[in-house]
Amino acid sequence: MITAILKRTANKPPAADAPLVLALDVGTSSVRGALYDEGGAEVSGTQARLARGLETTADGGAELDARAAVEQTAEVIDAVVARAAALGARIGAVAPACFWHSLVGVDAAGLPLTPVYGWADTRAARHARILKRRLDEREAHARTGCRFHPSYWPAKLLWLREERPEIFRRVRRWVSFGELLSARFLGEPAASVSMASGTGLLDSRSLRWDEELLEAVGVRAEQLPEVERKHAPLGELTGEHARRWPALGGAPWFPAVGDGAANNIGAGCATRERVALMVGTSGAMRVMWEGEPPAELPAPLWLYRADERRVLAGGALSDGGGLFQWASDALRLEARAGEAEQELAQMGPDAHGLTVMPFWSGERSTGWNALARGAILGLTTHTRPAEILRASMEAVAYRFALVARALDPLAPGAEVVASGGALAASKVWPQMLADVLARPLRLAGAAEASSRGAALLALEATGKLKSIADAEAPTAQTFEPDMLAHARYRAGLSRHEKLYARLVADEEAAAEINRQT
Repeated sequence: MITAILKRTANKPPAADAPLVLALDVGTSSVRGALYDEGGAEVSGTQARLARGLETTADGGAELDARAAVEQTAEVIDAVVARAAALGARIGAVAPACFWHSLVGVDAAGLPLTPVYGWADTRAARHARILKRRLDEREAHARTGCRFHPSYWPAKLLWLREERPEIFRRVRRWVSFGELLSARFLGEPAASVSMASGTGLLDSRSLRWDEELLEAVGVRAEQLPEVERKHAPLGELTGEHARRWPALGGAPWFPAVGDGAANNIGAGCATRERVALMVGTSGAMRVMWEGEPPAELPAPLWLYRADERRVLAGGALSDGGGLFQWASDALRLEARAGEAEQELAQMGPDAHGLTVMPFWSGERSTGWNALARGAILGLTTHTRPAEILRASMEAVAYRFALVARALDPLAPGAEVVASGGALAASKVWPQMLADVLARPLRLAGAAEASSRGAALLALEATGKLKSIADAEAPTAQTFEPDMLAHARYRAGLSRHEKLYARLVADEEAAAEINRQT
């Protein structure tokens, strides 16, 4: 079901002769679309959203049905095009942002032979360890910006080669969901530098597929998409989709960019002066700049690209808002959300005696242990459900503090700008993050930072904006840190780190982190 999302404050209606950008935010938990004007402002009343979710399996699978996922995206486009028609607006370009790290195998006609394997799929964990034994992970991390982890393509491809050999042999080309969309809509599966950089197979400096890794996983370069170095339109609609959306005839389509890169841009975090913190289903903390990758990348971090000129480094958490939702549902707090929120607000920092390892979906940053599992320690018969929820939120904040520590050399003293739907679920969480980080935290005012970022990149590429920096990002609210609360959280973080070392840390990963920090 398509949901319309209206902004709190209405923008002026667009001029009839001013073409708009239809921007998409194609995620794992939803697909969103909206129209943006030539200044990068969202046009009120044009946003549409369709909720969905990864199908999970007991053995660690996390998938989307590829054909259904394409149609879900098309349905959101239907809704936004209809809203444009109601406004009498003209669409001048289409700019998608898409979730990173997905993998799909397609046949010679570009039709999917596999599901969409998502970033949360951990079935290739054993094959990530095989890669660690066969190759030098430090050298691969320096080249690609990615660790050997099942969220990335190398481990997934090795897993498919060894455990799904019949499918592996039938696949003509391996693509991400972003390229699958462009192949279905435009007949052109080319990859942006941004999407390619999130695969774990792209050399972040040469912007070519990494030959050593291709050989290691048994894939040829011609089985991967062409990498478009410049962020430029791929073409126009073809076939059934040209007939489905005549209003988009002549509108150029840009290749999908990674949703994290688009989120930074949409939130106004395109330089080292600002770090973006995003809490959606998962979580991430990222810094972007124009220039080359750093000479040395800390082991806890990854490095991807927004385009051929901009790189971004950061850390990602597999559990963010998804853990909040799981705890709310499992503890039956959703039905009394207002009461639970009040309990959360009245609780003091680290006042519950609990320590949570927030790895329900495995670990990415900082230790990259895909086999990590969640744990709640310190439970007693007196523990209340809201205390478990608060301890889970604090644990996610602690993981962000560890990512921030690794990012400090790359962006010293940077301002923190936060976005993501999960932060709207609890007003306690933004203040908690500010207190744990001991930094002011500014909530981004853009309703949808990722789709806005995709729109801004398209406007820059077409010359409508001189630079993405020209579109100032609004601020919704700023949370100042409480340093007394921070002192209590430091004790909680210290306890968290000690238990993490005993229960979760991958010994090889821990040794590598110790060598580099």
